[in-house]
Amino acid sequence: MHELMRAFPLATVVTQGADGLEANHIPLHLDAAAGPNGSLRGHIARANLLAADATVNRKILVIFKGPDCYISPSNYATKAEHGKVVPTWNYTAVHVYGELRLIDDADWLLAQLHALTAEHEAGLPRPWAVDDAPADYIGKMLGAVVGIEISIDRLVGKWKVSQNQPAVNQASLIAAMDGQPMAGLIRERGLK
Repeated sequence: MHELMRAFPLATVVTQGADGLEANHIPLHLDAAAGPNGSLRGHIARANLLAADATVNRKILVIFKGPDCYISPSNYATKAEHGKVVPTWNYTAVHVYGELRLIDDADWLLAQLHALTAEHEAGLPRPWAVDDAPADYIGKMLGAVVGIEISIDRLVGKWKVSQNQPAVNQASLIAAMDGQPMAGLIRERGLK
């Protein structure tokens, strides 16, 4: 589950605020060593309702969505045999349940920005670093955001990758989706 969270860090953060449910899309950095399940760290604009809501420090749901795809019955080997097949959708996701906390500390926020940037710039030919920008500009940007930390209470992984299909259908799907991420997931998790 941590692997999927790192590979697809743009999470949907669902909160219950004064006006009802709200969803925000926030890139989050996983600190797997913090607590038994880890913690998530990020930042949001001070103008975001999540930062302004007086009910922070509350239980929330964070959803990380991994690879997904439509599965056509035409790609099942058993279609020709008996025709008893229907379309479906394969997907991967992790649901994180935890406690949200706002952090209004410039040093903490700067360290979080360094970590988030280093993680996402690492594979680039000329990685950008926070220190590449003028210090006064970074200071101004820091003033416009507030840190968030989510202590992870519980993780729920959801991998629907054709595990319910016979091996012959799994093999025909892998062949039909050759090179796509879902083919690899069916191979890794589905084949019996």
